[in-house]
This record gives sequence, C-alpha cells and structure tokens, in this order.
Amino acid sequence: MHLGEDLLVLGILLVVAYVLGRLGKMIGLPTIPIYMIVGVLASPNTDFFPLDFQSGDIELIAVFGLILLLFSLGLEFDQEEFFGNAKTLIISGGSWVLINMGAGFIFGLLVGWGPREALVIAGMTGTSSSAIITKLLIELRRLANKETPMILGVTVVGDIFIAIYLSIVSVVLSGETEIWPIVLQLSIAFLFLVAMFSLARWGGRVVSRLMRTKDDELFTILFFGLVVLFAGIGEIIGVTDAIGAFLIGVVLGASSYRARIERVAVPLRDIFAAFFFLNFGLALDVAQFGSVIGVVLIAIVMTFVLSLLSGALLAWLHKMGPREALNTAAIFVNRGEFTLILATLSVSAGLDPRLQPFAGLYVLSMAILGPLFAANSEKIGSALRRRVPASVAPRAPRNPMLDEEIALVEAATAAQAADADEFTRRTAKRDSANSQPAEDTVARAKRSHSDVDSMADFALGQHSPEPDDAADRPARKPGRETHTGDYS
Repeated sequence: MHLGEDLLVLGILLVVAYVLGRLGKMIGLPTIPIYMIVGVLASPNTDFFPLDFQSGDIELIAVFGLILLLFSLGLEFDQEEFFGNAKTLIISGGSWVLINMGAGFIFGLLVGWGPREALVIAGMTGTSSSAIITKLLIELRRLANKETPMILGVTVVGDIFIAIYLSIVSVVLSGETEIWPIVLQLSIAFLFLVAMFSLARWGGRVVSRLMRTKDDELFTILFFGLVVLFAGIGEIIGVTDAIGAFLIGVVLGASSYRARIERVAVPLRDIFAAFFFLNFGLALDVAQFGSVIGVVLIAIVMTFVLSLLSGALLAWLHKMGPREALNTAAIFVNRGEFTLILATLSVSAGLDPRLQPFAGLYVLSMAILGPLFAANSEKIGSALRRRVPASVAPRAPRNPMLDEEIALVEAATAAQAADADEFTRRTAKRDSANSQPAEDTVARAKRSHSDVDSMADFALGQHSPEPDDAADRPARKPGRETHTGDYS
C-alpha cells in the first residue's frame, strides 16, 4: 500500500469517527466507544467496512496516544487536595479500591483463566475512567454538587493506586519466577515512584525553571520530548511506558506552567488517543465476542452492584444522603481507557488471548451504559423518593415547666394591664378637672402600656430562640455551602 492510500484510509476513518461522534453526543455517549466501533468496522476481521487497514500501520501513533492519556492523568493529579485531606481520602479511596479490586480479583479467579489473568481482570473491572468521570461532571453540570469534591478526592487516590498497581502488574507480566529478581524489580519500581513523587512535591521550582521559555513551539517540543523520554525510561527499568508518562505528568503538574502545558497537551492527547482507541478496535475480532459474552455480562452486573455498594459506603463515610450516594455510584461505574491499556499490556505479555475481546466488549458496554446511568441518576433518585411515603415527624413533647412559666407571665401581665387601665382612668378624671390637654393623658397611657409590654417581652424572652433586636444585628457570615448544579 502506498502512502497516499494510507492517508486516504486514515482520513476516511477520522471523518466517520466524527460523524458517529456527533450522533453519540446527542444521547450523551463519550467518544471512546465511538472510536472503538470505527476500528471494529475497519478491521480486516469484519466485512462491515470496505477498507483493508492493519493495526500495525498506526501502532506507533497509538503508543503516543497511550502515553499522553497517562500523562494527562498525572498532570491532573491534585497534590494539595491529596496532602491536605490525606487521612480522609486514604480511608475513602482505600475502601473503594479494596471493594472493587478485591471483588474483581476473586471474579478473575472464578473465571479460571489463571492468577495473572485474574490480576489483570481485577484492574479492568475495579478502576474507573478518570477521563470519563471528569467529562461527565462537566457536561452534567455537577461540579457544584455536594458529592463532587468527594468524587474528585477518591479519583486522586485512584490515580496513585494506578501508579502502584501498574508497577506490580509490570513485574507480574514480565514472567519472572525467581524471588530475588522479582524483589529487585519491585524495589526499582518503588524507588522510581518515590523519586518522581518527591520531585513533584518539593522540586516544583526547579522544574519550572527548566520549562521557562516564551516560544510556544519550543515549549511544545520540550514537554512532548519529556513525556516520550520518561515513557522510555519506564519501559527500560520495567515499570512500563505508561507509568513513566504518568509520573512525568505528576512532576510537570507541580510546576507553574501546568495551565500552559494543559492548553498544549489536551489537543495532542485527543488526536493521539483517538488513534489508540481506533487501533484497539482494529485488533478486535467480533467473532470472538461469543466466547466471552457470558463473562462480560456477569462482569457488568458485578460492576454496577459494587458501584452502588461503594457509593453508599462513601456517602456514609462523608455523612451524605441517598441522593449523593446514587450520584457517586453513577459516576464511578464508568470504565474506559485504563481497561484497554491493561488489555494491550496483557496481549504483549502473552496472557490468555480472551482478555482482549473481554476488555473490548466490556468497555464498549460500560462506556455506553455508564454515561446513560450517570445522566439519569438524579431522575432515578427522584422516582425512588416518590415511591417511599414521607414519614410524619412526631410532635415534640410539651415542656410542663415552660407552660407553667408562660401561665404565670400571662397572669402577671393581665394584672398589670388592669392596673394600667385603672391608672389611666383616674388620671383622665384628674386631668379633666385640671383642664389638662387630652394629648398628655393619652401619651402617659401609651407609656404605661409600653412598660407593661416591655415586662412581658422580657419575661417571655427568657425562652425565645432569638432576641427581638436580632433583625438589627449584622447578618451572620454564611459558611461554605454547596449547590446543585453544573474532555474528550
């Protein structure tokens, strides 16, 4: 095939992806399953599309998409959010990871494909898509929701877990069986993680000086070169190119040029990531879906059940209600790029070939069902609340001491009011005899009644929740409140 034909085929595929992407947007679908479907249609394993295009033709571009996806994940890592609420986030995020990964590993063992495959399945079914989570929170206008800070915090913990998990998986997939080489490789991976996180935490100024340039072209070349460089370093030392790209993203995200890097990196990530998902779809064989469809269906049901349970747990830990629990579950149920990354790594490591169609069908299903669930979670919650009858709150018991005090005050004020009336009548007679103006009499009578009212107000004010002059006092400063409201 000549270069012109390659370019023609790629152009057609991208235009088809655009058209299907526009249609998918109308029903709230992310672009990940759209690109995969285009790849499946163009795959030589199917006859749906009159193109003959091999996966290996765009493999290097797809690798760039892989490392830029992980780089963006690291770039969005919020150090201040993590270190500022480390204890709460570790408990919340650790609980979520433990529930989902633990159940995923047990499920992988029950599938019977092998222990290494079970470890990969645990990662596929137990980790959410940060890209889809961020996209949904923005598009559904839920950034101001009460549960959103908790979701973002747990996502940060999930990002750290991904780094550790990929380091372990890379050692497991290497096929090493002797104990000391495994310990050595794990130690190297751990030191690499510690060194890069330390540089991100305390070396922000040094990194900022390295990135200092006003030329946008040179700035783009520098950041992209660093991403490819550290991806290569990660691959050489045995922690995979993905984790190397993730860690350099964490480091560059700690610099003062984070916003500028994002402005340049996001369009590049979107282009190369499209090739990554397209390339994954090209490698899929629809005929193999039948051998894994039962396992995929069980995995989907398990994912939804675990998301609902972990969402309820997270809401309980953060003292939130059922509405926030359902919204949290609907956001975390989404699966996407990380599942495909693990499938790519497992295929290159020579694991069970059924992992690739499993990951493809699982992601295609979850990337459709997940966003639809998230978009309708609030409607589902409202419908469930209407089905449950509202409980009538019991009336608070009367305080007998308070009733007695109120009766005494009423009796006292009634007697004083009678005395005041008698005083007014006598004064009126005396003033009439002395020809005093009637206006003075009325004024003194009003003052007398005002004194009586003041005494009553003072007596009743002992049990009043707010003093009468509360309206004249400065308003209390409002606290931080949350309001319901508002990537590819």
